[in-house]
Amino acid sequence: MSLRLHNTLTQRLEVFEPLIPGEVRMYLCGLTTYDLAHAGHARTNTTFDVLVRHLKARGYKVTYCRNVTDVDDKIVKRSAELGEDPVAFAARMSAVGDEDLRIIGCAKPDHEPRVSNHIGEIIAMIEGLIAKEHAYAVETARGKDVYFAVRSFDGYGKLSHRNIDDLQSGARIEVGDTKRDPLDFALWKGDTGAAFGFDSPWGKGRPGWHIECSAMSLKYLGPHFDIHAGGMDLIFPHHENEIAQSEALYGPPMARYWMHGGFLEVDSEKMSKSLGNFVTIRDVLSRNDPEALRYFLLGTHYRGPLNFDVEKKDDGRVVFPFVDEAERRVEYLYTTRDALTYAARGATARDPKVLAAIGKLVDEAPERVLTALDKDLNTPQALAIVGELAKASNDLVVQIGKLKKDPAAEEAARGLATAAVAALDACCAPLGLLIETPDVFFERTKERRLRIRGLDGAELDRKVLARNEARAAKDFAKADALRKELVDLAVEVFDRPDGKTTWKILA
Repeated sequence: MSLRLHNTLTQRLEVFEPLIPGEVRMYLCGLTTYDLAHAGHARTNTTFDVLVRHLKARGYKVTYCRNVTDVDDKIVKRSAELGEDPVAFAARMSAVGDEDLRIIGCAKPDHEPRVSNHIGEIIAMIEGLIAKEHAYAVETARGKDVYFAVRSFDGYGKLSHRNIDDLQSGARIEVGDTKRDPLDFALWKGDTGAAFGFDSPWGKGRPGWHIECSAMSLKYLGPHFDIHAGGMDLIFPHHENEIAQSEALYGPPMARYWMHGGFLEVDSEKMSKSLGNFVTIRDVLSRNDPEALRYFLLGTHYRGPLNFDVEKKDDGRVVFPFVDEAERRVEYLYTTRDALTYAARGATARDPKVLAAIGKLVDEAPERVLTALDKDLNTPQALAIVGELAKASNDLVVQIGKLKKDPAAEEAARGLATAAVAALDACCAPLGLLIETPDVFFERTKERRLRIRGLDGAELDRKVLARNEARAAKDFAKADALRKELVDLAVEVFDRPDGKTTWKILA
């Protein structure tokens, strides 16, 4: 099946055809480094990380560019509030943002340009727009500003599907504003006394927000590339203005496909820093596993709204019920994978018919996941297929018994369990799930839950050991009492067929 993507430009699903067969060039608007990244940023970055993974799984050579806005008026304001140097503050927050995205499984892009390192490219693009009479410089009390002349570009409004006359009726020129038309937007903001500024042909200042992405995408992907992505809130004015700048200079199309993710909402309002209703990625990771956040975000189609439930407990704790549920599902996947690995070393399965049905699903599931993602990244359907495979895999584990019947049957059962592990990994890879070994996942989950509940892992180990010793001595009353103590602490004990006992803290 052909990959079909929703194109904001045409407002319909389209068969994806890259400019260069077999190659994809993609740009994502990244973080602005004036505060911690919130869960809405996690959603956007996770969505398009899945797109990159899927494109690669389908055999495309992908060049992925995700920018960092480290020059911005908000950075200047926030650093001043904290008493930090704006350059050092932007660098520190950029590193924090990179780490948060890495932890939730977003792969490093091929290019991660920063505005501060591309002032020359920005200036060159502004000069080109002035030379073509799409931009003009004006004197201000602070220095020289440069504006893009919106009416010089005939296609303005085509991405957001807005009429320029309607935009005009809602716009006005503020007192002291020097632009010629209320619709014009800044390419360069002069500020001769700026502590955080750059030299330019128009004096010291900083670039406008929109020009940075046009200049950086031009450098790393060329004037015409395949996919430009971002959150829905960027359609207007940011992406609309990018199109105007880039296509005024180099002609259409800047990008063939424009993709936008839906909002993450709290109490039916978009999660945003300006509204003050945001939950940072670090807030979530203090309580939940990073793959749990990722699973939760992928459980709703990327273009639809997604409610982020925040619940305050009587004891003052803040919990995220939907992410808690997602963590239980991720834990189930890791438990399944661990059980399959153990079963692959076990003996014969008892029911050949069950084996055949499971074998068919194991063979088909990876391609079914890719086919789901071919449908405009239908991650909920992909997760449903992963869940179906996980359930069948657990059925397989149950079917595998200890008694050896014959070498051929034993080998077939082990082979199917091994194939099921590979299929589960293949299904989860384009989603960025099951990226760790089960041991790593269980250990990090255990450490975090111990901290949250204020429990001592060594003390729990001693209780489990005492319970096992009581069982060995056939003192079942004591063993049961110790098990109940553990259950009351939300600790679940597992007695494995190989004689080992493990435990975990329930989510």
